[in-house]
Formats: sequence, C-alpha cells, structure tokens
Amino acid sequence: MGRLQALTDDMAGNDRPSLQGNLFFLDDRETFTASQIRLLLAIDECGSISAAAKQMGISYKTAWDRVNAMNNLSEQPLVVRSAGGARGGGTRITELGRQIVRGFLALQEEHRAFVEQLGKRLHSIADIANFVRSGSLKTSARNQFRGRITAVTPGAVNAEVSLRLGDSHTLTAIITNDSLDELGFEAGGSAIALIKASWVLLSKDIELKSSARNKLVGRVLRIAPGAVNSDVTLGLGDGKSISAMVTSGSVDELELREGDTACAFFKASSVILMADR
Repeated sequence: MGRLQALTDDMAGNDRPSLQGNLFFLDDRETFTASQIRLLLAIDECGSISAAAKQMGISYKTAWDRVNAMNNLSEQPLVVRSAGGARGGGTRITELGRQIVRGFLALQEEHRAFVEQLGKRLHSIADIANFVRSGSLKTSARNQFRGRITAVTPGAVNAEVSLRLGDSHTLTAIITNDSLDELGFEAGGSAIALIKASWVLLSKDIELKSSARNKLVGRVLRIAPGAVNSDVTLGLGDGKSISAMVTSGSVDELELREGDTACAFFKASSVILMADR
C-alpha cells in the first residue's frame, strides 16, 4: 500500500507542487517502511546488529529498538539472535523477513513509476497535503504490540479486554465502555496495545504477587545505563520484548544483569488500546 504526500518544491522556486511517494507495506503481520527494509537488508548483509547499525548511521540501541518493534508487531519474528559458533553468535533475518524485503523492493519500483505518472497530472494539491499530514498518528509509547482479542468483558462503566500477543503471553487492558463501542472491539478481532516504558515495573522475583494485572516473565536482553535512569529490555520469547525505564539505582539494588530472568509488571489501566484498521 502506498501513501502519497504532497510537497511544494519551495527551494527550487517552482510554483507547481511536486508529488513524492512514501511507500509502506501493510498486511496482517506488520507495517513496513523503507527505513525498516534498509535495516533488515543491513542485518542480512552484516550478520550482526552492531555492524548493521554502523552501516545505517544509527546507534546500536536505535537499531535494536526498531528490530524489537518489528518483531513485537509481527506474529512471527523477522529477526532472530543466533548463539554459539566460531564467531560467538550473531543476528540474522528469518525467511519471513526475506520474503517481506523481496516483496517490498518489487513494490517500491512499481510505486515509483505510479507516483511519477500521477505527478504529471497534478495542478494544485496543497489542501490534500495538509489533510494527509493532519491524519498522521505518532506515539511516544516505547512498547507497541499487535495482538488478537480473546475476550471482552463489559462492566458498569469500564470493560476488560484480553489481548493475546503470541503463544505464551496475554495482556489485559481496562477501557471505558464508550471506548469499547467506539473502537468496535470484539473477541476474534485485533488491536494494538501501547505501554509507556516508564509505566513498566521490574522484579527478579518472578513469584512476586502484586495488584498489577499484567505480569510478563522473560530474560534481560540489554541494559542501557544512564546518569539517572536506565533502559532495560526484557525478551519475552516468540520474538517479543518489552522495555522498562527504571532508575539506575533500582538496577543496582536489584542487581539486575543481562541474562537474568525477570518479570515486568504494569496495570491494566496503563495499557492503551488502538483499533488495528
């Protein structure tokens, strides 16, 4: 699917607007943009995240954030970590990832020709450009998951929605009945869950009981320390992961290390649901 964005070529002093195409690929598994495809290609070529990040001109952390986002929104992982071997392991894209790349590159060429032809027929598109820009949605939530709705339980004021992320994990969200009606959620449908990293609590005691409805157990993949806060990524299996922003003091107090088993807690009211349309 291609999204077109109209831009006026002010720098060239051209009164006629030019049309530029921004291609993304959307199916039941994931939404892909050109930058994600380039990252997958770099990983496939380099065989490691660090080398791919250097080739892309982005940080190691940014590369992993993008990989985690792709895997979290896909039913099957597109990038997997490989351990052992003469080189001590690495990172590779899966066959599904390669299929997505091949398909995207073919579509990209068709899309370029389409935009070129359409651009020759345009006269004034400023109003369309403003409308398209206003319809774009961006979110600061670090954790984004696409899942299948397994149950919807309406209450007097709020409704409980259960979202299965994969074979092993389910999220619970509390939303208002008005939101339930507006979004049209029902069992068997799909939705996207957003959880801010600062809302996620961590513990190494996986038997710990709390009032938080959501508890996800996994393995610490990375800890990015900061002067005040640290960014901790927990691998959940099935190619999924969740990020938590906790104080660096808490990381030290918990004696949290990469490779440790830990659990992430967050309230059902901390999960924001979006319609997956």
